[in-house]
Amino acid sequence: MLTRSVAIHHVRAALRGAARRGADTTALLESAGIPAALLRQDRARVSPEQFATLIRATWLALDDELLGFGPMPSRSGTFAMMCTLVVHSCPDLRSALRRCGDFYALFPFGPRFQLTESPADGEAQVLFDLEGVPDPDRFVAETLMVIVHRFSGWLIRRRIELLRAEFAYPVPAHALEYDLLFGAPCRFDAERTALVLDRALLDEPVVQDAEGLERFLRAAPADLLARTDFGNTTAARVRRIIGRGLPGALPGTDEVAAALSVSPQTLRRRLAAEGTSFQEVRDQLRRDHAVAALASGRVPIEELSRRLGFSEPSAFHRAFRRWTGSTPRSYQPGG
Repeated sequence: MLTRSVAIHHVRAALRGAARRGADTTALLESAGIPAALLRQDRARVSPEQFATLIRATWLALDDELLGFGPMPSRSGTFAMMCTLVVHSCPDLRSALRRCGDFYALFPFGPRFQLTESPADGEAQVLFDLEGVPDPDRFVAETLMVIVHRFSGWLIRRRIELLRAEFAYPVPAHALEYDLLFGAPCRFDAERTALVLDRALLDEPVVQDAEGLERFLRAAPADLLARTDFGNTTAARVRRIIGRGLPGALPGTDEVAAALSVSPQTLRRRLAAEGTSFQEVRDQLRRDHAVAALASGRVPIEELSRRLGFSEPSAFHRAFRRWTGSTPRSYQPGG
């Protein structure tokens, strides 16, 4: 499964709570290998590994799993306790989601969400109550929804394709990232903030056990926050097909259309309806691969340029600056 890079918006937003608590945000960035200079570049990206490391470091520095955004800290271990309770006592996803909501309702400062069902239309909704949470960047809303969604999929060991995601706020400036976060149609200015899924999924059994939970908690939050392509949009499917060619030659529009059993014209039309294009998806894929490779420090720029199909390093340099606003060198360790 391909992973996606993380917009610098999310890095800035994640640090806002830490700064409010007086934490050394420069030290947090350094611990994650994120150059502080990238915060000044609106188009900058970081790798999923860097972002997960930043979140983990912030958890530890603040001893707060809410990352400084709540009125009181949620001490380290709270999430693990909830996971243990769910894995050992819930037979299916329905009871698991209800137990999660009930658990956090015990804390006056805990995140609020509840499961509702609509038998008539076959839908289930996880409703989030974010009233009173200082969240100008929508970071708390996004993070909580992503964690609930992916934790649910982990419990039943299958990808949960959302029917849609709804948000009780206007379209944010970084709305293009929402396809990456949720992989489903998104509705803004809605009456509620909710994840909407097929009600039949609630009957799926919880199949994780103590051994799986131990592995899961060791990797948290990386497994939940890693930007992974799991969506059912046309753009996500195109990206997965193109990504099979990395490193090396990437397929063109005709090849991808054939793999999806549609005409090239239909493929272009569907991508346009999602607000993107074949070239944009292709460039995003190359950008994300480049960001991760450069951050790892294991691939020379010249070799990376060749891997991504550029005729010469100078062409890669120009493209990378267009994608991120910075040079490839600035993304390397010590750059």
